[in-house]
Amino acid sequence: MTSAYQELSRTFQRLSRFGHLGAIAGVDMQTTMPPGGSQARGEAMAELSVFMHEVLTDKRLGGLFDAAQQESLNDVEQVNLSEMQRAWQQATLLPASLVEAKSLAGSRCEHAWRQQRPANDWQGFSANLKEVVKLSREEAQLRADALGVSRYDALLDVFEPGMTSAQLDQTFGDLKSWLPDLLQKAVAKQQQTPIAQPVGPFAIESQKQLGLSVMKTLGFDFNHGRLDVSAHPFCGGVPEDVRITTRYNENDFLSAMMGVIHETGHARYEQNLPKQWRGQPVAQARSTAIHESQSLFMEMQLGRSKAFLQHIHPQVVALMGDQPALELNNFIRQTQRVKPGFIRVDADELSYPAHVILRYEIERALIEGEIEVEDIPALWDEKMQQSLGIDTRGNYRDGCMQDIHWTDGAFGYFPTYTLGAMYAAQLFQAVKHAIPQVETLIQQGDLQPVFDWLQQNIWQHGSRFPTQQLLINATGEALNPHYFRQHLEQRYLSE
Repeated sequence: MTSAYQELSRTFQRLSRFGHLGAIAGVDMQTTMPPGGSQARGEAMAELSVFMHEVLTDKRLGGLFDAAQQESLNDVEQVNLSEMQRAWQQATLLPASLVEAKSLAGSRCEHAWRQQRPANDWQGFSANLKEVVKLSREEAQLRADALGVSRYDALLDVFEPGMTSAQLDQTFGDLKSWLPDLLQKAVAKQQQTPIAQPVGPFAIESQKQLGLSVMKTLGFDFNHGRLDVSAHPFCGGVPEDVRITTRYNENDFLSAMMGVIHETGHARYEQNLPKQWRGQPVAQARSTAIHESQSLFMEMQLGRSKAFLQHIHPQVVALMGDQPALELNNFIRQTQRVKPGFIRVDADELSYPAHVILRYEIERALIEGEIEVEDIPALWDEKMQQSLGIDTRGNYRDGCMQDIHWTDGAFGYFPTYTLGAMYAAQLFQAVKHAIPQVETLIQQGDLQPVFDWLQQNIWQHGSRFPTQQLLINATGEALNPHYFRQHLEQRYLSE
């Protein structure tokens, strides 16, 4: 006889396969789909979302969960059962009509955003965003009522289980108490050494070749993934077929290069999730912040380190051309430059948390109903002025319209970027402790010991452990923001 657990496993295997198709269709929508296909694709993806929702909310599953609880399961199966039940409980909170409406509104908003952002069309964008916010508030209220938490905390729990806005306020409040001073000191220190700017144009094809070369250095499996172009860099697809994207600027090759390194961090995590459990929730990434820790580990801890930059420097010169600004020391200074700017994805390590905290504070107020969509531009400018001294009035394209996350209602996602940066700093400190010669190995291009450490401590575990337990197992302690501060002070004030 088939056990209840086996029936549940088969159901989630089906959901995984349907999700596979949805993920690839979503990637295509943002990369190669012609504009005229938007409405039909949006409707098809909404239909798929509703179908998957119906499978996941089948009332028969409730009895199977009760029966499976009584069966003899090993440790991994027990965790998988718990993760399946969490997914089922989360889904049963939402009616199919809301799932469909949110998917359609998100598709419309994201597709229109691609033209509205370059045109600086806030009015057009805000009209679509209002519908996304309305539906996201409905979702948040349903989740909040069931969990007994605030609207925003209910959405935050989707991306980072167990995290609360109270914890974020404490962590980010501490960060805000010392980061502005460190930022000012770093800028002042760097002003003492002029930095020559690389002079373009840099051919798109050469930038692509540099990206592919760096991906190879970072161990990307091209048999199970590829690099494409999109309006906003992302990592999508599925573990067996990971799609990463970047965007190119002929006058600035560093933006695309660092974007590729960041997305490759996501991809390596996906490509190395436990294959023996694939198709089951326990084989999925632990949380969004852990996912971001892997991309920021690659981009910030590894990719912007002197050792790594020294290793890839010959590739950069060979593909971008030999010019004074690409002399090794200047190249390193350019890559580690601290210069507050408009764009989050191009921000330096010290400015980046300010971008994240700004978005967190705005989206929380928006979901809680404390502000409305029309209030966003003025509030955005106020916070940018306060944190980075930058004026965004009237510049919606480089201000509140620059990100893709809100277009499909991904409220609760932004805080995970800075949590991920903190996790990454703590993980890299543990790597240095475990591999004392790691800097030399990186400079020589021997990154396998680092990848082996990540495989042993993060990648192979999927969702087997809660986030903080995973961190304790890997580093010996739960989240400790001290390592993030220590890393920033050492790189930007000591070196």
